[in-house]
Amino acid sequence: MIGVIDYRAGNAPSVYNALKKIGGEVLMVNTAQDLEKIRGVILPGVGSAGATMDSLTEMGILSPLEEKVRGGSMPFLGICIGMQILFEHSAEGDIPCLGWLKGKVTRFDKRRVRVPQMGWNEVRFCREHPLVENMGQSGHFYYVNSYHVNPADENDILAVTDYDGDFCCMVQRDNIMAAQFHIEKSGPLGLKLLANYLRLVEGGQPSC
Repeated sequence: MIGVIDYRAGNAPSVYNALKKIGGEVLMVNTAQDLEKIRGVILPGVGSAGATMDSLTEMGILSPLEEKVRGGSMPFLGICIGMQILFEHSAEGDIPCLGWLKGKVTRFDKRRVRVPQMGWNEVRFCREHPLVENMGQSGHFYYVNSYHVNPADENDILAVTDYDGDFCCMVQRDNIMAAQFHIEKSGPLGLKLLANYLRLVEGGQPSC
């Protein structure tokens, strides 16, 4: 079963519905106890990094989530803000984040590009991984973001997108995976990526 963390700053219902559409068994995670019932966890997000961190703190879920993901081997998938808060610091509100990955989150330069970035943009996969298997070398996904991550370790980068130059739009380290774009709003390719995640959680290899 896949758990989707349901918090007030999130986009959990859309992710839940997308997973159900592809036949996933899904649970809305509202408490730390819910983490005991699932094999993989997705943290979606809209809004600000600060509101997300506050919501997760109020839920009392941060420590048990870290224990399951970093202390254990539960596959984690972050979406949008769920990717940004994986890093050490966000310029949005000048706040510390989870720090599961080294790096920081910075804002696009509004003097050079429209902020936020809204709409479809090409994602180029940098390396192979079961999460993006059988998806070719690139594809178009849907974005709504004013900030982007800057990983300290280039080995964490799974994909990039060009918006005022290349920026990291997907990361992966061990069982931690995340995407800046909205997987659940990205049509057939987004559903295929979620299907890959489901197979990964189940311990199998994604197929065509």
